[in-house]
Amino acid sequence: MSDESEGILEPRGIGKYRDRIVNGPIIRTVFWLGLPPLINQLVIVAYIVADTYWLSSYSEVTVAVPRQMWPVLMLFQALAMALTAASLGIVSQYVGGKAYNKASLEASRFFTVSFLAGAVLSVSLFALRGVIFTSIVSTPPEIFEDVMKYSGVIALDVFFGYLALTYTTLLQSVGDTKRPAIINALSVGVNMALDPFFVLGIGPFPRLGVVGAALTDVIGKIISTSALTHLLRRKYPELKIRFTKEIDVEWTRLVLRVGLPILTLGLMNGFAFLVQLRLVNMLGIVVATSFSIGFVIMEIVDAALWGLSGAPAIMVGQSLGAENRKRAREVAFKATLLIFALMVVGAGTLYPIRRIVIEVFVDNPGIVNETELFLTTLLPTLPLFGLFVSGMFTGRGSGHTLFPTSVGIVRLWGIRLALGYFLAFTFGMGALGIWLAIALSNVAGGLISILWIKYGNWAKPVVKKNPA
Repeated sequence: MSDESEGILEPRGIGKYRDRIVNGPIIRTVFWLGLPPLINQLVIVAYIVADTYWLSSYSEVTVAVPRQMWPVLMLFQALAMALTAASLGIVSQYVGGKAYNKASLEASRFFTVSFLAGAVLSVSLFALRGVIFTSIVSTPPEIFEDVMKYSGVIALDVFFGYLALTYTTLLQSVGDTKRPAIINALSVGVNMALDPFFVLGIGPFPRLGVVGAALTDVIGKIISTSALTHLLRRKYPELKIRFTKEIDVEWTRLVLRVGLPILTLGLMNGFAFLVQLRLVNMLGIVVATSFSIGFVIMEIVDAALWGLSGAPAIMVGQSLGAENRKRAREVAFKATLLIFALMVVGAGTLYPIRRIVIEVFVDNPGIVNETELFLTTLLPTLPLFGLFVSGMFTGRGSGHTLFPTSVGIVRLWGIRLALGYFLAFTFGMGALGIWLAIALSNVAGGLISILWIKYGNWAKPVVKKNPA
């Protein structure tokens, strides 16, 4: 049987990055793969900061509205995270093993499931948002009406988010991180440019406030999804992505094996952050607003983490697919130390100027002081949070997601929530108790994760190169 009939002939498009990923210098390859997503992430952070600024110009407490939606989105996007984690692990390993026909089939399967799931969950969010923000989150009355308006528009964003994330992950699986990063950055740039017009009503535009902020998100996602679709069809025609009925029991078992821990973590994370948000909301609008601004500022440091961490996952997946376990381990450990060092630099730079940055968004002394306490407590632990996230992406690239998922569940429910509740309410520490619990969860999760990356039994593939 010929190589072509077995699906292992090297196409010019889908396999052109493989050798560099599997054999290239590790740190240089991490930057080669990770720099485009990092730049994209910096653009996203710039948009988040700008969005927060324009919303604060509209109303200081309105700044808290997107953060009220954040854990709800995490809950509704949990399935997308699980599907893309499985997709990255499985497709990248088939590409690493040169089984390109199988990679094409897997891409179609993931696209089909993501499209259907995104549609169902988008409608569900729109229908359930009233119950969520009254009975579960207990949104402060000062911003409840705005949260309902914002979430109604963002429900549509969920559907396009599933499609955009699926396409981005499939492109990353073959090693193309540059072009999807450019596309996503340009779509975010459109968001940023439109934001002040839609939020504040500049020129002929109506003054829409939080609705305007949500609309720009949806517009950006539509642009991104359309461009990513065009890119895949034009540059990677051999990766034929279409709706398919070829979703059998064996495939479902493999996806569950890889994705179920991520789905479990995503759901438990979503519920955990909903509970955490409820605890924060119970302390009043000042604490809720400080919580929102503090996280926006910390995302400046997190840009290095979320931008670069996907690169070692791709390299781990393709190295294991090429049966090079030693390189997979070396990639994971060196990339983790690199991300840790970059986050130390970022947190160390931001810490001395934290109050100055806070005052860009708010003037209220109570909010400024509470946000400063938040950052004083949490910024020093961000590099350790980076270790935890590196462990998560190592699990996704290798397909061994159970252990890092278990660590994530314990750090959230055991430390952030249980300890946070006792410190804040039982011991009367208020917001400081919640901030301390978040910091301790970063420390514990980071230390356990770096030990697992170095010594854990994860360096083995989950797929066969030439399945029967």
